[in-house]
Amino acid sequence: MIEQLLSDLSFFKPELTLVVTFLTAILTDLVFRRSPVVVAAVCLAGFALTGIFILGQNGEEALIFGNMLTVDAFAVFFKVLITLSAILVLVFSLSSAELNTPGRSLGEYYSLLVALTLGMILMAGATNLLMIYLAIELSSMTSYILTGYTREAPDSSEASLKYVIYGGLSSGIMLYGISILYGLTGTLDLYQLNQVLATGDINDFTLLIAGVFTMVGFGYKISAVPFHFWTPDVYEGAPITITAFLSVASKAAGFAVFIRFLKVAFVDAGAGEVAGGFWTMLQGFDWPLMVAIVSVLTMTLGNLVALWQDNMKRLLAYSSIAHAGYLLMGVVVMGNEGTAAVLIYFIAYLFMNLGAFYVVMLIANKTGSEDVEDYRGLAARAPFLSLSLSLFLISLTGLPPTVGFIGKLYLFAALLNSGWIWLAVVGGINTVISLYYYVKVFRNMYLREDEEKKGRIEVGAAQLATLVVLLVPIILFFFYFPPIVEFAQASIRIFGTP
Repeated sequence: MIEQLLSDLSFFKPELTLVVTFLTAILTDLVFRRSPVVVAAVCLAGFALTGIFILGQNGEEALIFGNMLTVDAFAVFFKVLITLSAILVLVFSLSSAELNTPGRSLGEYYSLLVALTLGMILMAGATNLLMIYLAIELSSMTSYILTGYTREAPDSSEASLKYVIYGGLSSGIMLYGISILYGLTGTLDLYQLNQVLATGDINDFTLLIAGVFTMVGFGYKISAVPFHFWTPDVYEGAPITITAFLSVASKAAGFAVFIRFLKVAFVDAGAGEVAGGFWTMLQGFDWPLMVAIVSVLTMTLGNLVALWQDNMKRLLAYSSIAHAGYLLMGVVVMGNEGTAAVLIYFIAYLFMNLGAFYVVMLIANKTGSEDVEDYRGLAARAPFLSLSLSLFLISLTGLPPTVGFIGKLYLFAALLNSGWIWLAVVGGINTVISLYYYVKVFRNMYLREDEEKKGRIEVGAAQLATLVVLLVPIILFFFYFPPIVEFAQASIRIFGTP
């Protein structure tokens, strides 16, 4: 037993590193109460070491702690994505004017950021329904606090309260679905659940109810319609850094656990990859069509409501909802091609979405506003920031010459190759709609004059360097995208699935 525990712990190094980092950050904050930069440095070092341990797991496969967690290529991919997002958001936080105000203790903020990252990383490798629930709760609890961290802001506490209410409701429904699944199968282990379902001795209607209730929790994490209601208010009221983190890392963790849940629990391991994808054990109900409908509703609502937004964070919030719809198109396909397309899209989404929020934060630092109307004449006042924001928004639209085009290219190719032509058409129409509200930002920056004749906006060398780090992959991976495609295709392997 001791040998097994030590063996399992050797695969648990990234998570243990984050636990140690969290505790060290709290102790460091007690000693260096007036120097939050020291706490930030501790957390940054912890994230870097975590990333090294994660990369060291590349190519390894194991089930640990009684099948509660797994280490495989799929988990490693999302752990890398989440850790990289955490590092970038921590760097963003050092430059955030709304966070770095006199009298605010940021040591707790950085500690909670580590705890939030830990919850998301646990979600990426969870293979037990109880572990999935606990990981979601860990990430949710910490994100509730971080959302309301700037409590003096009028909409911060409101956003946090709404987040708690929606999160609690979704969590309760999901837990009820899990309890039904346990009652049906007698197990919480996804692999054993698969074996029980393979016997076919399960009531299909009860399984349908349990599956829908369980997926409510996943829909809440990825901001899919109709579980998206928390997203706009939370994104607007939270600090921009936390908004950016939730829009990328939380969505990535949600999709990781959602795809793993479907593939491990409901895949017929002996069937291989069939024409309709990995839906062979869910024949009693048209699950692909249901996910396709949710995808259409999510992308369409996100894009249409974004047309009326005047606040940049709310605009990007509805854009994030729409992108959840695009990513669900890959889940509809569900085969290796669809999963690879989702992973490729997430690599693009990491840089373009974090980049857009970073520019919005830098502009808000100087102007004190996130209103689209205050972007008038921005190209003359901040030419590099305007150009950077334009490139990030073009990439979010999915147009060349940006990596966003590559992401959507592989998503649409997977749909067409699987016969989902009508869904690809709807996705294309939504892409055109999204261009309209992004163009509104371009128009204000480049075609409308600043009537108040405000001065130039200058940012520091460190901020410019961070911006360049985000910009280079946007262009580079358009012209040279084989590395990200190969990385994604090598990461689709989920332990115990075809």
